[in-house]
Amino acid sequence: MILQPLTHSEEEIMQLIWSKGNIYFRDLMAAFPDPKPHQNTVSTFLKILVNKNYLTTEKQGRIYLYSPSIGLEDYKKFVLKRFLENYFENSGTELLKILIEEKLIDSKVMEQFSDGKITIAIKENTEANHIKDFVKEITADKKPKKKDKRKKKKK
Repeated sequence: MILQPLTHSEEEIMQLIWSKGNIYFRDLMAAFPDPKPHQNTVSTFLKILVNKNYLTTEKQGRIYLYSPSIGLEDYKKFVLKRFLENYFENSGTELLKILIEEKLIDSKVMEQFSDGKITIAIKENTEANHIKDFVKEITADKKPKKKDKRKKKKK
């Protein structure tokens, strides 16, 4: 199944559904923080999410039970792949570089990665070796450099 991107509002609804699991419309409306959107608006978005195959419905009497047909983890992977394609020329290395520069990845985690303590399942066509080399380079740069005690002669 090919996933379609979600709008911000559609994603907001899916986040609530992913956190609750199966949900009835009235329970979904109750889960929204104030100010709550109009019921017709939410109903329209639910229909769109069903059409995009993110939700399935089960009729129970006169009401519907909504269930996610796409898991949150699958959606995260889809969004990350699109993000890499759109902003990083499909390069995980470039993303990793920014995460390190902005200190969004803890240095201890980076050291574990470079020591091989963290195992990651990587497909053959990924940049695994580039990432390992990059991590080694970054962690090596953080070691203090020794000062040259010899004085340079002036010419």
